[in-house]
Amino acid sequence: MAEYTGDNLRRLMAAHGWATNQVAAQTGLDRRTIKAILDGRHKAHPRTIKRLAEGLAVAVDEFFVDPSQLLYRQFDRSTNPVVDEVLARQPELFAGWTRADFEELHSRVGTGGPLTAEGVRHAASRMNLHRETHEKLAVLLESSQADVVRGILDLLYAQVVVKPA
Repeated sequence: MAEYTGDNLRRLMAAHGWATNQVAAQTGLDRRTIKAILDGRHKAHPRTIKRLAEGLAVAVDEFFVDPSQLLYRQFDRSTNPVVDEVLARQPELFAGWTRADFEELHSRVGTGGPLTAEGVRHAASRMNLHRETHEKLAVLLESSQADVVRGILDLLYAQVVVKPA
């Protein structure tokens, strides 16, 4: 897989209007680490990417997107204008959302085309539920129950995924 972390960090810094020092202050990362990522001299550790994402208020996957493929996002936004209408009426449904969350929502389609207001609410609620589940799982995987959680996940995964013959 190609390494896009530096390019995406540069893109996100530009979007925030931040210099390296500001990113360091927001993330708690050393300025030299940030510069090494930007220069392509350092492959970012997953914990570093998590700190960057939290500091820049974006989803972790923002650092793995091929920057040349970002034009689709503008198209998706224009095909689902009802998302902004639901956001205006029910901002609490989108509390804590990142730009990547909105882009994922905009990329969805309903039966026969763009999302309806009901479809937006349903998709947003499901995305919130998934996020909450992921957050709980992340906590459990860092706890003394990590082995138990992995065992349960392995059992459930084996039941859902069809193994090739």
